[in-house]
Amino acid sequence: MNAPTAPVLPAASVAGPVHATPASAPEVPGRRAFFRYRDLGVAAATGGRVRAQVMSASQGLSEPTGWHYHVCEAQFVYGLKGWVDLEFEDGQRIRLSAGESLLIPGGVRHNETATSAEFELLEVCLPADMGTVPCERPAHLPGA
Repeated sequence: MNAPTAPVLPAASVAGPVHATPASAPEVPGRRAFFRYRDLGVAAATGGRVRAQVMSASQGLSEPTGWHYHVCEAQFVYGLKGWVDLEFEDGQRIRLSAGESLLIPGGVRHNETATSAEFELLEVCLPADMGTVPCERPAHLPGA
C-alpha cells in the first residue's frame, strides 16, 4: 500500500527549511499599534503565498480593534498565551484561549474586543499580504 503524497510547493518557492527563533524572528510593523508582531520568515520563503507571525501584547488590548474583515483566503490563529475575545457578524462570541485555534475565512466581519494582560498567538494568513478593511458593526446584532 502506497502512502498518500502531500502536495509540494514549487522548488522556486521554498529553497529549504526556514527556522525562526525568538532571537532571529524580527519585530515588524503590523495592523495594530498596540500589538507586537514577530515575522517567522514564511512569507519570504513562500513568495508571499503564506505568512506566519507571532502577535502579542504585554498590556492587554487598550481598545477594541473595531469591526473589520480581511481580504484573504483565510486567517488561522492559535493561542499561545492568555486569551482574546472576538465577536463575529453571525452573533457568535468566542474567547480564544491558549491551546485553542480558530480559522476565520476571508471576508468574515469580526471585532477583537478584549485580551488578557499577557497575550500571544500564532497567526497564519493566506496570502501573506492580507488586506484589512474597516466596516460598520452589523446592524442585526443586539446593541447595534
